[in-house]
Amino acid sequence: MQVHIVEVGPRDGLQNEKEIVPTDVKIELIQKLTAAGLKRIEATSFVNPKWIPQLADAAEVLNGLSAQPGVTYSALVPNLRGLERARETGLKEVAVFMSASESHNQKNINKTIDETFPVLEEVVREARSLGMRVRGYVSTVFGCPYEGEVPLDKSRRVTDALLKMGVYEVSIGDTIGVATPRQVHETFAALVKDVTTERLAGHFHDTRGTGLANVAAALQEGIRTFDSSIGGLGGCPYAPGAAGNISTEDLVYMLSGMGLETGVDLDGLTEAGAYIQHQLGRELPSKVLKAQLAGKCPN
Repeated sequence: MQVHIVEVGPRDGLQNEKEIVPTDVKIELIQKLTAAGLKRIEATSFVNPKWIPQLADAAEVLNGLSAQPGVTYSALVPNLRGLERARETGLKEVAVFMSASESHNQKNINKTIDETFPVLEEVVREARSLGMRVRGYVSTVFGCPYEGEVPLDKSRRVTDALLKMGVYEVSIGDTIGVATPRQVHETFAALVKDVTTERLAGHFHDTRGTGLANVAAALQEGIRTFDSSIGGLGGCPYAPGAAGNISTEDLVYMLSGMGLETGVDLDGLTEAGAYIQHQLGRELPSKVLKAQLAGKCPN
């Protein structure tokens, strides 16, 4: 059985770094991720550089990447201006984002949920008219740093709205890492009643150590696409204390051990993880990366 991995480290991971990561380092990292067999890589974001200065070089990064057969690079876009900047790089896929909770959406986008819908609808319509595929993200599905538990109906409403706009897939996000397997079962069991499993993905963070367990729960509900970040880089700038995304190395190791195909080479991932770890000058959270580098983890 094939499981698809969307690598979000170059965007979701690096956007939270305090020190600016050089453009050539980002390009080299993405090339190493591609060499490891990853086919879907979210390379950067065209959010206003004033809000995320770490990704101010979005165009330079994308222009520095060469097309690879079967590999899709994508970028986050918040509005038509961001879409135009993405189009100028020749990008074929973009992603739009919003939250299931009002407070997080206000902090993240500076708009209410109802105010966000028409903005994203315009972006999706324009992107598709340009021949781009559009992915959607729903944040804080399992919990909000400001509101606590988020009612499932709110997540269903936002997910349904994005799908009706024309996104081909919606990534269901545990932005602050509070989800448990039971919640994951219940949430995806409800969501798949509204849409086929092929149009849903899981985006888990490991703040409380339940990230991989949540992947296993989502797999049982038929989900076959998951976001992850090399080395476990990441977090959420609007969610204090949120740890990084689940590590791509840890995810690939677990899926392989379950007999599931990913098409990703663990040795190649280790090389990519070791590279960015060295560039950042600190040990990254990935347990498999740590074990691989210590020579204790079989491939």
